[in-house]
Amino acid sequence: MKTEQFVASLVADRAGSTRPLGRSVSRAVLAGAAVSLVIFALEFGPRVDLAAAFATWRFDAKLVLVMSALVAASAACLAMARPLITVRWRWAVLPVLLIAAAALATELAVLPAGTWEARLVGSNALVCLTAIPLFALAPLVGLLLTLRRAAPASPARAGAACGALAAAAAAVIYAFHCFDDSPLFVLTWYSLAAIPVILLGAVVGHRLLRW
Repeated sequence: MKTEQFVASLVADRAGSTRPLGRSVSRAVLAGAAVSLVIFALEFGPRVDLAAAFATWRFDAKLVLVMSALVAASAACLAMARPLITVRWRWAVLPVLLIAAAALATELAVLPAGTWEARLVGSNALVCLTAIPLFALAPLVGLLLTLRRAAPASPARAGAACGALAAAAAAVIYAFHCFDDSPLFVLTWYSLAAIPVILLGAVVGHRLLRW
């Protein structure tokens, strides 16, 4: 059988199993997040002013941003799990970029320039860089094991997508502990915290997701 025919047969076989794979990915994220929530409850806990935070636009924008990133990463993960990658998943990234740009523009418009650096540095940068990778570990393991039954065109890219999804789920959890709501902080430190998770997913995925 030629390579083209083999790939086409894989695509045909997977066409009817998109929903089961989607459910499996969702279950992997939820199961991993449940483990992370236990760690969150035991070691971190929600911020003490959580109720008041919901009344502020910065906290609400932070939640919308990390949740939109979760949706985009889910689309990327499902796309990368297939033997032929389409570019349609990239449309899910557009809302993330628009929300990030709007939040950042609003922040820079309402804050004096002299306060930008303080908002960027925040007060929990080191906690952020530790907590998000920690919360991402269990979802990442579940996602990598789930994608072992898929046929990704690029195991490394699929693993990286798993890392991005795990990091996004971890960011949603951590957002309820983090006291730094400025878009300057969130866009900088949350992104930096996600990088090692994505790299770990790519390295492990390269070995684990081969077919």
